Amino acid sequence: MEKLLIVLVIVLAVIGIAQITRVYKLSSELRKKREEDISPTTNRVNANLLFVFMFLMFGFFIWHIVEYGDELLPVSASEHGVKVDNLLNFNWAIIIAVFFAVNFLLFYFAKKYAYDPNRKAFYLAHNNKLELIWTAIPSVVLMIIIVYGLSIWNQIMDEPAEDAVVIELYSKQFDWTARYPGEDGKLGEASFTLISPTNPLGLITDGVIDAKITDLNAEIADNQASIANEVLPDSKVNELEKEIGMRTRQKARVMNFKESSKDFTASYDDRIVKGEFHIPVNKEVSFQIRSRDVIHSAYMPHFRAQMNAVPGMTTRFNFKPTITTDSMRTVVDDEDFNYVLLCNKVCGSAHYNMQMNIVVETEEKYQEWLSQQKTFVKDDNAATKSAADKVGEKDDERKIAVKN
Repeated sequence: MEKLLIVLVIVLAVIGIAQITRVYKLSSELRKKREEDISPTTNRVNANLLFVFMFLMFGFFIWHIVEYGDELLPVSASEHGVKVDNLLNFNWAIIIAVFFAVNFLLFYFAKKYAYDPNRKAFYLAHNNKLELIWTAIPSVVLMIIIVYGLSIWNQIMDEPAEDAVVIELYSKQFDWTARYPGEDGKLGEASFTLISPTNPLGLITDGVIDAKITDLNAEIADNQASIANEVLPDSKVNELEKEIGMRTRQKARVMNFKESSKDFTASYDDRIVKGEFHIPVNKEVSFQIRSRDVIHSAYMPHFRAQMNAVPGMTTRFNFKPTITTDSMRTVVDDEDFNYVLLCNKVCGSAHYNMQMNIVVETEEKYQEWLSQQKTFVKDDNAATKSAADKVGEKDDERKIAVKN
C-alpha cells in the first residue's frame, strides 16, 4: 500500500508540473510574450542565484576534500612513493587553484554583466597583452610541472643498486608467479617454447631441452603413424600434417638451444613462488616483469609502482620498501592487512581476481623465508628417461592398435 501511495504521489507531481507548464505557456500567449524575451528582473534574479550556487558548489567541494581527502591513496610504503605523492599534491594544488579562480570569474561575470537595457556592450576585437598573459602563464606552469615530473621519473627509473634483490614477476591469465635467483644471484634463461605443465615459466636447462626434444619426436611420430596406419578423412589428415609441421618448427627452435653451447645451469637453483612473495625492508628490489599471453600490468599501490607486463619482452621497475607488513597493520589499524600485487589492465573475465600478496619484513626474516623455498631442479637423466618412457608407451600403444 505504501509503495502504491508513493507511485501515486509521483504521478500526481508529474501531472501537476505539466499543468503548471501549460498554464504558463497559455498565459504567455495571452500576454503575447515570446519565450526568448527575458526581463531584466529575471536576469538579475538568475545572476544572483548563480552566485549562490557558486558558494554552495565551493562549499560542497571543500567538504569532500575534508571528509575524503585521506582516502585518495593508501599510505606510501616506498622511498620513491613520498616523492610521487609530493608531485601529485603539487599538481592537485595547481588544479584546485585554477578550479576556484576560473569558476569564480565565470559566476562573477555572469552576475556583473547580466543583461541591462541601459548598458551597451563594448566590442573588443583583439588585445596583444591579454593574449600574451593567458598564453605565457599556462606555458610556464606546464613547463614547471613537466620538469618536476621528469626529474622524479628519472629518479624512479634509475638503474638499480648492485646489491638489489632481483625478482621476476611472471603474469598469465589469471595469476602471478614470482621467481628468485639462487645462490649464484642470477635468474636462469627462459623461453615460451619450453613451457609445459611441469615447467610453466619455460625455464631452460639441459634436461628440459632433451625432454622437450624427446616429447616433440614422440608427438611427430605419433601423428605420422596415425596418417600411415589409420583411415582418416582428408580434413583430419590436413590437421595432422599441420600439427607435424608446427611441432617440427618447434623442435628446430629447441635444437637451437641445444646447439648454442650456452650454460643453462643458472636455472637449476631458481626459486619459484606462488600465492605470496616476500621482500626485505629498506633494501632496493629490482623487478623483472614478463607476460605469457596478453598485456597485464604489475600494480603495487602502496609502493606507488606500476609497470606493464608485455608478451615477448621484459619490463623493469625497482623501488625500496620502507614499512614492514606488521608495521603497516599498526598504521592502518587492520590485523588482516596485506600489501598486494594487482593486475591493472583488463586482461579477461577473471581480471578482478588476479592478485598476489606481498610480505615486507626484516632482512633476517626474508632470508629465513627464502631459504625454505624449493628450487627449480631438473635431473637431466631422469627428465630424459621420463620422456623416453613416454615414447616407449606410445610405441606400444601404436603396435597394439595396428595389430588389432
